[in-house]
Amino acid sequence: MPRIELEYFAQLRDEAGCQIETRETSARTAAALYDELRAVHGFALAPTRMRVAVNAVFRPWNQALQDGDHVVFIPPVTGG
Repeated sequence: MPRIELEYFAQLRDEAGCQIETRETSARTAAALYDELRAVHGFALAPTRMRVAVNAVFRPWNQALQDGDHVVFIPPVTGG
């Protein structure tokens, strides 16, 4: 199973209870990984409200994942 490095910000960090996590997953895409994480951490945000970056580059949600990838789900930014 691929081992993925995850980094969380803002609301996702609060819901996960951590900023960084390493996870082994059978998810083949960023979308499937987010679905898995929603079930584990109870993430409230829908993917349509966020962007995903894989290895520091914005990617589509159907981006295939590889062992060692660094994935960041980017929630909407609020405040001033």
